[in-house]
Amino acid sequence: MAVAALIVAAGRGLRAGAEAPKQYRRLGGQPVLCRALAPFLAEARIGPVLVVIGARDDARYRNAVAQLGEAERARLLPPTHGGETRQASVRAGLKALSEAGFAGAVLVHDAARALVSPELVHRALIAARKTQAAVPALALTDTVKRLDADGRIVETPPRDRLVSVQTPQAFAFAPLLAAHEAALAAGAHGFTDDSALMEWAGHEVATFAGDPMNLKLTHPEDFTAAELRLGRNLVPRIGTGYDVHAFADGDHVWIGGVSIPHSRGVTAHSDGDVGLHALTDALLGALADGDIGSHFPPSDPQWRGASSDRFLAFAAERVAARGGKIDHLDLTIICEAPKLGPHRDAIRARIAAIAGLRLDQVGVKATTSERLGFTGRGEGLAAQACASIRLPEPE
Repeated sequence: MAVAALIVAAGRGLRAGAEAPKQYRRLGGQPVLCRALAPFLAEARIGPVLVVIGARDDARYRNAVAQLGEAERARLLPPTHGGETRQASVRAGLKALSEAGFAGAVLVHDAARALVSPELVHRALIAARKTQAAVPALALTDTVKRLDADGRIVETPPRDRLVSVQTPQAFAFAPLLAAHEAALAAGAHGFTDDSALMEWAGHEVATFAGDPMNLKLTHPEDFTAAELRLGRNLVPRIGTGYDVHAFADGDHVWIGGVSIPHSRGVTAHSDGDVGLHALTDALLGALADGDIGSHFPPSDPQWRGASSDRFLAFAAERVAARGGKIDHLDLTIICEAPKLGPHRDAIRARIAAIAGLRLDQVGVKATTSERLGFTGRGEGLAAQACASIRLPEPE
């Protein structure tokens, strides 16, 4: 499925307290717009990247993107001018993509969120394949109050059902464009994000894990906070994982997210992927966040036969939700058969895709137990895993 990125950078940003629009201010030595663009331009699964800019900002835009590399600039479509509101600017960008012949899915991102991570973009891409509309969401930690016109509290909604949402938001392109056109025809204005507009148009909107580091630059103090976040120390953490499954009747086994033909299957509640189970536990261990059984108990029938890529993706999202980074995943499979050498590259690639990593961040090895023990007797297979991550230093 083709995926485009639409970066909304047409606002004036007056509350940020500078003469120039905030998307052209510098953050950590780079224009905010360039920082917002970087993870989209670096993602090979994203095709066209279009920036919506203010009508008076052509020179500012050219000066900003001139600081990108030549290969990055080559991926950008010519910018298009936005409107008086964010809603109008997104519609203008969608129409420009449509006129360029684009169809598929689109990630809509606010340039003011300059700390967007590659991992969050990866999660948005996954959501784009699964649903017509999905947004990154964070659980609220503060109690929320609803006020009347005089500023008096009239309601305290339960916060366990409330979230704050971010960008990039993922949508099927045609329904989003249709919703924008319908809102224009109906005179429905004032939507502050595209998920609200899709709700108005009658579409269900799903959520995926947001990123606490994905700060929106609105006020002067937000730039100070963002500079501090860019310089905040990340401390290393290491976790290990182990899993084992007995052989049973069957004709294949799942290892590292890859189905491998074999004379046996495995006994398991899910798909029995020892590699992904061990890696999941390694990440959860590095987070000190329980284990795979505490999050996906075998007693729960919803996980019967489940694909284990869901477990590893969940653990990777838990790292991102803590503002962390996965540096490396290392996996060792222990069995007499099947032979994993022919499948090693496919396993590495699949693990990297699930966890949102580069291929060089994933190691996969296989060994026998020299005919010793249950693996040596051909009764089952086992996996050991190690995960190295970095988490923000405790405050």
